[in-house]
Amino acid sequence: MQYTKEFILSEIKRVGTVNGKALGKERFSKETGIQMSDWYGKYWVRWSDALKDAGLAANEFKKAYSDEYVIEKLISLVRELGHYPVVGEIRIKSSEDKSFPAHTVFNRVGNKQTLIKKLLTFCANRDEYSDIIQICSSFQSLNKLKKKNEDVLIIGAVYLIKSGKFYKIGRSNSTGRRHYELSIQLPESIEMVHSINTDDPVGIEAYWHSRFKDKRKNGEWFELSAEDVKAFKRRKFM
Repeated sequence: MQYTKEFILSEIKRVGTVNGKALGKERFSKETGIQMSDWYGKYWVRWSDALKDAGLAANEFKKAYSDEYVIEKLISLVRELGHYPVVGEIRIKSSEDKSFPAHTVFNRVGNKQTLIKKLLTFCANRDEYSDIIQICSSFQSLNKLKKKNEDVLIIGAVYLIKSGKFYKIGRSNSTGRRHYELSIQLPESIEMVHSINTDDPVGIEAYWHSRFKDKRKNGEWFELSAEDVKAFKRRKFM
């Protein structure tokens, strides 16, 4: 099928941006089915030229969010969830809502404790934010109690294993032990494909379950493509 220049431009405008950043040509191809060979050397030499023709300036997508904007967005998510979000919940919200900053933006503003302090400062003496103050204050108290009872930080992992044609995404504080436990439960042999070290196993597991939700078969088992597996294996730590 031969696509016209006008049709490709309309698709670029339709797909638009993700998290304030223009889609690259590979992601655009995946989203629309339009390959590089459909436009390269016919209408444009560079992908940036196609973006400009569509009214999107290739180098002007990433917006610098003010700290106040980031805090207000975080407040909205705290209210939505009823608790302070873990990293995985921030990632999921960002992927679902283009106006919501990426987790890296929150990292720029500060770590979790810094963000909570800024939340409390922003909400202080404002009656409309009394619920946020209560949630964040409770989180701080709980975190202090945990620190008293923990001598070391427990690092977990989110793992991907394969059995037959299906893949399981799970979490564990010991992937080696979990591999053994699963191997004695399943009729087919299993293969440990990859594990991602993390200090937030629950949130990161939730992120991957959400990302592959359309490919879920049963429980934590998914029917993944080679590209899906590559995407998981690219991460060493989250």
